[in-house]
Amino acid sequence: EEMVTSRPWLIALILSSVLFVILLVGYTILQIRYTRSQEVYTQQLQEHYDTIKQQSEQLKDQQVQLIAEKERAEEANKAKSTFLSNMSHDIRTPMNAIVGYTNLARQTGTSLEQMRDFLKKIDASSQHLLALINDVLEMSRIESGKMELELIDMNIVTALEEVRDMFSTQMAGKKISFSIDTVEISNKFVVCDKNRLNRVLLNLLSNAYKFTPEGGKITVTLKQTGGTDTVGSYELHVKDSGIGMTPEFAAKVFEAFERERTSTVSKIQGTGLGMAITKSIVDLMHGEIKVITAPGEGTEFVINVDFKLSENISEETSEEINQSAQVVNFEGKKLLLTDDIEVNREIAKMLLESEGFIVDTACDGKDAVEKVAASKPGDYDAVLMDIQMPIMNGYEAAKKIRALPDKKLAKIPIIAMTANAFSEDVKNALEAGMNAHVAKPIDVPKMMETLAKVLTA
Repeated sequence: EEMVTSRPWLIALILSSVLFVILLVGYTILQIRYTRSQEVYTQQLQEHYDTIKQQSEQLKDQQVQLIAEKERAEEANKAKSTFLSNMSHDIRTPMNAIVGYTNLARQTGTSLEQMRDFLKKIDASSQHLLALINDVLEMSRIESGKMELELIDMNIVTALEEVRDMFSTQMAGKKISFSIDTVEISNKFVVCDKNRLNRVLLNLLSNAYKFTPEGGKITVTLKQTGGTDTVGSYELHVKDSGIGMTPEFAAKVFEAFERERTSTVSKIQGTGLGMAITKSIVDLMHGEIKVITAPGEGTEFVINVDFKLSENISEETSEEINQSAQVVNFEGKKLLLTDDIEVNREIAKMLLESEGFIVDTACDGKDAVEKVAASKPGDYDAVLMDIQMPIMNGYEAAKKIRALPDKKLAKIPIIAMTANAFSEDVKNALEAGMNAHVAKPIDVPKMMETLAKVLTA
């Protein structure tokens, strides 16, 4: 009390100091809290900014993708419209000939000579129509990634000679000088997809023939450029003296549905798929194809590809194969023809009977199984089986025939004769127990060759 009363200024000083310290500590705490809150706020702002920036970039990427997808969709629609336009024109052209010549053939007073001429032109138009359909189906398989190579041992020189024989007549009719040179081949026997190699050759030669004027020249040269003991390197040249191509079109000649629009080319039929299919086959073979051309100077396609050399075939075995391809007498051979479409049964029956066969028919797979089960061994020499049929399809019918209790009946040769003509269809037919496969539309020589192999096996 004495100190308080005697030294009030000291007490005031102490109290002021304490208050100052309290205020200073309070201010410091508030400052620290404020600073921390500011840091948190700044961090949150930065995180929000980063999120917004990321979202903005994502939106930009999505926008770019949407624009690209829109452009692809527009290109697809454009390609579809172009394709439909080409198909409409190219399908109607042979159909017009088929319908027109059929109507002319029906007219009274048509002579036998005229009738034969009409039939010849109908056949040519139908073959062209079939080629268009095959191109479209093949391109569809290529785009879906379903096309696979079927590798077999083959004579590559013989393959070219067969193509030469196929084209020689029409080349002569157009007065085109046509030659095939295989002199520089040291390894003839290779492992290759023969059908696809033929398709490449046919596409290139068909184009050369179409675009080479009368009196022109077409040469095919196959030479061996190297390789190893197990692999041969080959170079194929298909050269013509035709109208040639502009540099602009040559740059996109392997794209689907592309056709050069000139007064000369526009008069020539085609889907614009042949070269795209050719390129896809060469790519599948791990080869390369290029084109050398100029307007008015002709066109040359060059293919470089490696083939595995065959270990299972030689000159002697090749000769044996050729000698074994003999003509078989079908007189008295009895077939069971199975097809659910009456007109197909009628056509096939007439074709087979003209070759000497005795033909019984079944309207579906169930009917075929019942007829085979009710027969005795030897009543039928073989069964021709369609695949897509009501009640029971061809695969199921073949399996049921193979499961018959009579072992001799169960072993009857079954040949698929169907419009299911792709490699997987052939595989499915064999897996179902069938012996062979013949595609529709029926190629009569090929069907007879298949029947001869099956019936003489």
